[in-house]
Amino acid sequence: MTSPLRLGIAGLGTVGAGVVRIVQSHPELLAARAGRGVEITAVSARDRARDRGVDLSAYAWEDDAAALAARDDVDVVLELMGGHEGIAKDVVEIALDAGKDVVTANKALLAHHGQALAERAEAQGRVIRFEAAVAGGIPVIKALTESLAGNEMTRVMGVMNGTCNYILTRMQSAGLPYDAVFQEAADLGYLEADPQLDVGGIDAGHKLALLASIAFGTKVDFSGVELEGIGAITIEDITHAADMGFRIKLLGVAQMTGRGLEQRMSPCLVPDSSPLGQLEGGTNMVVLEGDAIGQIVLRGPGAGAGPTASAVMGDVMDLARGLRLPVFGQP
Repeated sequence: MTSPLRLGIAGLGTVGAGVVRIVQSHPELLAARAGRGVEITAVSARDRARDRGVDLSAYAWEDDAAALAARDDVDVVLELMGGHEGIAKDVVEIALDAGKDVVTANKALLAHHGQALAERAEAQGRVIRFEAAVAGGIPVIKALTESLAGNEMTRVMGVMNGTCNYILTRMQSAGLPYDAVFQEAADLGYLEADPQLDVGGIDAGHKLALLASIAFGTKVDFSGVELEGIGAITIEDITHAADMGFRIKLLGVAQMTGRGLEQRMSPCLVPDSSPLGQLEGGTNMVVLEGDAIGQIVLRGPGAGAGPTASAVMGDVMDLARGLRLPVFGQP
């Protein structure tokens, strides 16, 4: 019988705890679908005493995430800490050098260091999977690398930050100014610790850079994304757009032009009756266009413990089944 796939989880926030919950809740289902068991052998986080709502007593505890990444009883390291420098980057590098595959939800890390990490992984014969880093629970990377692999992609676009979409739709539905809705989003816990990552378009720009690399077979180029956030949008802008039959969305667009790859993340007018125009609240939507498929629309929760943990486990299951693809879809 095939030995189980052994996971080491670095980071036990909402996503990490969500992964633990899935593994504990469905062991037989996971084994049946993967053709082998999937089990957690070690975990690491900053605060061992914190109550995370899951039982961690059966797992080895590492105070140092770097030590977890090097453990002999771990096959796949799940980097769920966040941050594009420091320990998160160290953990991924140590894991790859130790001959382990990596699953991460860390969009910032990959947007800034994805190319170097991909080369490192390929040199070691390892893979990095990161479905959870882009659009939460929407399987857009899987769509691009597998289902649409026979297409020449022509454009990728979408709403990729649920917080910005919440702010803009709330401004319209409630007739509230930006500052009031921004504070509302902060009170609800929707904003990143650094709100500029959300409202400045940086978080969504990270996601766009990753999708563009996969769709068009280019190197990850976050510095090439033209960024404009939503901080300057006024209630008058929202009202004028509505009067003309449009809504304002923070829209990401990546496409090949005569000048090369164009990537931009900025507020745009979209028809009120279009799928993008009808997108409400914190939901994400990604539109993929290819020469054979035409247009396909993927919609779903872009964040949250459940959707993100679900995406992480999708990558884990592919590794358990032996599905190994180049990091950004092309060798």
